[in-house]
Amino acid sequence: MKSDEKNAKNVSDGKHTAYPSHNSPEPERILPPRGDYQTLLSFQKAEVVYDITFRFAHKYLGRGDRTVDQMIQSARSGKQNILEGSKAATTSKETEIKLTNVGRASLEELLADYRDYLRVRDHAIWDKDSKEALFVRRLGRKTPHTFELYREFLETRPPEVIANIAICLIHQTNYLLDQQLRRLEKDFVEGGGLRERMTRARLAHRNQPPKK
Repeated sequence: MKSDEKNAKNVSDGKHTAYPSHNSPEPERILPPRGDYQTLLSFQKAEVVYDITFRFAHKYLGRGDRTVDQMIQSARSGKQNILEGSKAATTSKETEIKLTNVGRASLEELLADYRDYLRVRDHAIWDKDSKEALFVRRLGRKTPHTFELYREFLETRPPEVIANIAICLIHQTNYLLDQQLRRLEKDFVEGGGLRERMTRARLAHRNQPPKK
């Protein structure tokens, strides 16, 4: 009993440390933490697609062929827009969504170029459930994802195999980007952008009780 009375006294006289409730909401951050684009699997795969495309275009397309620059530029645009979108995320969710979508569209354009390369040369495009495509899909699960996983194939396989590997990788990257865009759009609808966060922060500050 005396111990209970002593504890009660400590609470009432301010000598006892009161712990805050776990249900207390944390203040919303105006600037969310910046993500590292290099950890995004979509960026890692897009970078591999660029590395493959740069080597493929220079090795297997004719000098002076405009497709060389077009394919390399599409691959670079895919990679760079994912990067720039991630960097813009801190201050503009709208810009992140826009740039990520531009990167997605660039990779779709590159996909068409690889398909054209195979079609006009009467090479087969792998079915998504073929043993070759399934092998590339399994390889695509490795992280971190780097060009070194594919270097041997570029050095030892014919161009039609390399083009099909690139097609598989672009499909994987686009799938990840579609998921990424859906999540970004959901976050934007639910939380708004920088202006909305700033407005909520100002209102929350104004509604705080005056300090004694």
